[in-house]
Amino acid sequence: MSKFPESVKIVDVGPRDGLQNEKNIVPAATKIEFVNRLTASGLKTIEVTSFVSPKWIPQLADAEEVFRGIEKMPGVSYPVLVPNEQGMQRALAAGAKDVSIFTAASESFNQKNIHCSIAESIERFKPVMALAAKHGIRVRGYISTVIACPYEGEVSPDVVAKIAKQLAGLGCHEISLGDTIGVGTPLKVQRMLAAVAAVVPMQKLAVHFHDTYGQALANIHACLELGVAVVDSSASGLGGCPYAQGATGNVATEDVLFMLAGMGIETGVDLAKLLEAGNFISQALQRAPQSKLGRIPADSRRNP
Repeated sequence: MSKFPESVKIVDVGPRDGLQNEKNIVPAATKIEFVNRLTASGLKTIEVTSFVSPKWIPQLADAEEVFRGIEKMPGVSYPVLVPNEQGMQRALAAGAKDVSIFTAASESFNQKNIHCSIAESIERFKPVMALAAKHGIRVRGYISTVIACPYEGEVSPDVVAKIAKQLAGLGCHEISLGDTIGVGTPLKVQRMLAAVAAVVPMQKLAVHFHDTYGQALANIHACLELGVAVVDSSASGLGGCPYAQGATGNVATEDVLFMLAGMGIETGVDLAKLLEAGNFISQALQRAPQSKLGRIPADSRRNP
């Protein structure tokens, strides 16, 4: 067991990455209760919402209301996603202390997702990082399509490493490596992670897997073997990739916790309380009214 970390930080992205792809509009009060229940489970990092334009993601149009309404516990981080300087200004006004920025390892995906090249996205982050430094805000970086792109196919680990090094150079305290369409397998993800860890310290890296082909837990296990100790997941497996037909949601936090507990790896999370939070939001989604907009067109959504 010496090759595995003794403890793992779970980053639950359900309230943001999970809910943003749901067609049923969830009331702000329900989102607030969901985050509060996740906090009660012992999670130390919960991604709450995204400060993007409501026209792109109607589900998260209530970002300010939700962020201001949650009960913020000492020792718990509540990061929010910001696409640009305008989003950062909104996050600061709402009182955010942790934010996340996002790009991709595929030019085509980046153009579809945020309508700019990878290099242009890095330039957009510079004013965000300047504001973060000025206000003492921690910034996490996301890289999408680290294994493959739905438009370009397989992505070179060297490309992922280059972008991760750029994000670290900008000042990101943590970089999440996302298999956005869920096509990774253990040896592929190990090769990618090893390439990135050669230029960015492993303690700054996180992994983010979607479970399209049922490989997410195997991929997480493979990354744990190399020493990664931060794992993104989503209560009840909420979420998914809007650009790949048939792609399922994020790996379920419940499944990750069960695996880690069986390996003797500490998380500090109460599985029973986490299950309660997952059941709560699952039932709420069944009751929520469907948006008249339906699902957002694939080329109009923002998704790490």
